[in-house]
Amino acid sequence: MASKFRLLTKRLFIYANIVLIFFFLLACLSPYLNPRTWWFISFLSLVFPFLLFFVLLFFIGWLIIKPKYALLSTIALIIGFKSISVFIAFHQPKSFNYKKEAGTLRIVTWNVARFIELKKNNNKGSHARLQMMELIKQQNADILCFQEFQTSALTDYYNNIDFIQQQLNYPYYYFSFDEDGAKQYYSSIIFSRYPIVDTGKIRYPSPTLPEVLIHADIKVNDDTIRVFTTHLQSLQFKKSDYEKISEIERIEDSLLSNSRTIFSKLKRGFFYRSVQTRMVYQLLKVSPHPLVFCADMNDVPNSYTYFTIRDNLQDAFLKKGFGIGRTFTSLSPTLRIDYILADDNFRIKQFNRIVKNLSDHYMLVADVELKNLSH
Repeated sequence: MASKFRLLTKRLFIYANIVLIFFFLLACLSPYLNPRTWWFISFLSLVFPFLLFFVLLFFIGWLIIKPKYALLSTIALIIGFKSISVFIAFHQPKSFNYKKEAGTLRIVTWNVARFIELKKNNNKGSHARLQMMELIKQQNADILCFQEFQTSALTDYYNNIDFIQQQLNYPYYYFSFDEDGAKQYYSSIIFSRYPIVDTGKIRYPSPTLPEVLIHADIKVNDDTIRVFTTHLQSLQFKKSDYEKISEIERIEDSLLSNSRTIFSKLKRGFFYRSVQTRMVYQLLKVSPHPLVFCADMNDVPNSYTYFTIRDNLQDAFLKKGFGIGRTFTSLSPTLRIDYILADDNFRIKQFNRIVKNLSDHYMLVADVELKNLSH
């Protein structure tokens, strides 16, 4: 009887391992399949870290109990290595050197969540806004790329462009001034301490959110570089959606009804981002200058969005970072959805992820160097 139970248990674990590997390998396929057609596989990209964890767990378990069955997970991990390699950065952790080297450009990207507070007052939001401005100042960056940036021409609201220009010393900027109410403006923005010599923008087609891909050609000594920034289609989760996710986790409410809303928004996000992704990819390909791309992609590394846009670009986090590199503060500790990418004209010198809960995203900082700059 005991031997039959052991046999049954072993078979159960083998079948579970095979099913897990099947979904793990499907998740590894998601970067190569356009979500417009294969949206259901794109869902697996979000749970890739957890699938990877259990594949590793099976691998370790089989090594201890029955080593020959560890071959199942070994093969899966080899096949999925490319997806694993963009999920985890393996560099030794180092403290960020705030003293800039000669010939180095320091670039910041941050989804600033409208700087928390729009109207001038003395409440908690306004204090958070000042803390955010102070954090930006501390970086002493040459170029700032912000997503979900808000500014106003009304005297009783914050004019964040003027503040950053005058108080933080960024005389040059490019902003699309998309209206978000009377004399309220919202979009992505690029600030620079070097002269901006040309600019451009592409608006994503409806019915996606009214976001833009903008670029600024920046004169750095004798060279011109092109800096892009954008904010891709978000999931548009509201407070009620986060509450529904919590209810699903606690199984206190109807799993079906809550899941339907969440999955519907996820599917829509995958679909719209796929359209935006192709537009971004095509524009990056024809850049006449060395390029840096900073964005809140609203998608994880093991996704069609990331693989398509990154293509042959360098990921600053993977070049110099360590660990998983979470950039979004809610939902899951595995969500790296903000990026600094650069083409091969640059060397990535160092990278920093500033873990401060001011926005719902963490600030990213990278020092880069043009390979043809003299020292």
